[in-house]
Order: sequence, then structure tokens, then C-alpha cells
Amino acid sequence: MPLIPPDQLRSIGALSSVGLSFVVAIVLGSAAGLWLDRTLGTAPILFLICFFLGLVAGVLNVYRAVKVK
Repeated sequence: MPLIPPDQLRSIGALSSVGLSFVVAIVLGSAAGLWLDRTLGTAPILFLICFFLGLVAGVLNVYRAVKVK
């Protein structure tokens, strides 16, 4: 059974962390928006704003991770 070369293993780890950070940014933005909407009674305005801010943050994380130096 062949082993995975260390450089490929590092690449797999980096890509999986990028995917996780993308999802976490969206989930945190959505959760913050839901909490603010419930607290301030502004549904669904703040949820939508925070969701899109989380989406932008997730895209920026992916862009920074794959940017060629």
C-alpha cells in the first residue's frame, strides 16, 4: 500500500481547512444575523446583511489561501 507523500498530505490539509473556514464564516454570519434580528426585531434585514458579510468573508478566506505568491 503506497503512502501519501508529505507534500500532498500538506496540500490536502490546507484545502480542507479552507473549505471549513468558508463554511464557518457563513454559519457565524448567519447566526449573528439571526441573533440580532431576534434581539432587535428587525427580521430578516440583519440576517441577510450578516449572511452576505459571512459569504464575502468566506470568499476572501478562499482567495487568500489559493492566491499565488
